Amino acid sequence: MHTYQRLPVTFERGEGAWLTDTGGKRYLDALGGIAVCALGYAHPAVAEAIADQAGRLLHVSNLYGIAEQQQLGETLCRLSGMERVFFGNSGAEANEAAIKLARLYAHRQGIEKPNIVVMENSFHGRTLATLSATGNRKVQAGFEPLVQGFVRAPFNDLDAIRAVADNGSDVVAVLVEPIQGEGGIRTPDPGYLEGIRAICDEQQWLMMLDEIQTGMGRTGRYFAFQHSDAVPDVMTLAKALGNGVPIGACLARGTAADLFAPGHHGSTFGGNPLACRAAQAVCETLASEKLPERAAQLGEMLLTHLREALTGIDAVQDIRGRGLMIGIELDRPCGELVGMALEGGLLINVTAANVIRLLPPFILSDDEAGQLVSTLTGVIRELISRD
Repeated sequence: MHTYQRLPVTFERGEGAWLTDTGGKRYLDALGGIAVCALGYAHPAVAEAIADQAGRLLHVSNLYGIAEQQQLGETLCRLSGMERVFFGNSGAEANEAAIKLARLYAHRQGIEKPNIVVMENSFHGRTLATLSATGNRKVQAGFEPLVQGFVRAPFNDLDAIRAVADNGSDVVAVLVEPIQGEGGIRTPDPGYLEGIRAICDEQQWLMMLDEIQTGMGRTGRYFAFQHSDAVPDVMTLAKALGNGVPIGACLARGTAADLFAPGHHGSTFGGNPLACRAAQAVCETLASEKLPERAAQLGEMLLTHLREALTGIDAVQDIRGRGLMIGIELDRPCGELVGMALEGGLLINVTAANVIRLLPPFILSDDEAGQLVSTLTGVIRELISRD
């Protein structure tokens, strides 16, 4: 079905931070499959884990114990401080699980029509519930009636969340991205997550973080909330968790950890041995190669070089980000930059119409980072010079 506006290129193999198309042309990937391939392509540890597991056992039902799932769950809980995990196949499924947890939490308290506070310009997925939670009218258009039970507030505005609390609208949770990805790499003020944590504690709400794009080392820590003193009750992961193998996870602690009981939720393929083995290899590689720290270092380097290269250009409104989650905001729509960069052998993305989004793999070398900056700033200057 015609659900994607595909670019005129097809890739046949990848290695490290590079992809090669069917004609033999190589491209430096500054998008990483939209924050998925954090370890780059054909990483030997992940490839070996997948090949070994494929020769042992691909799938058994969740009616039985799965050792690889148990090991991965223990690893993620140790890294995050959470207590329990539900495994699905995608970020949208992880967020669906979080939404169901919030509703179950509400009904345990006798709240029949609960609400979850979500943010403007957010993105949580494309299932009916997650697109209803998403703060983007373009994603929702044509799929009404939307799922009820969401109250919207501006991102990075604690007073707005407090106002919702004061209105007494049967809110039971807050669902928020630590940094808005699809919304344009929007980073909140210091203390924002701590402020949400305090409000949730006061109101006895669940604090739920969508770390699907920010998690697994992307921002310089294993999880973006670890830059703060706020620990969520529920956290969702996907994207980089499997480095390309589909897997999503909904983690919980405290009261939220014990809400689901047999029959409340499930997944045929979620947490199968292959996906969990790949994700375990990702976790081990992040630790052994100190890749979250590398993401922090590379991110600072890229921000510095981009700001130096683009200084004095009025059309460049802002250059921001954390770790290897970087946005360059222009004063105009700039979607055509994607095709221009493609011609120059660089893969990028434009989101929120005028924000260039960079999500490169953590294994990017210093030289490759320099090439990224040189190629990208060149096409930005070319686009601006046309006016």
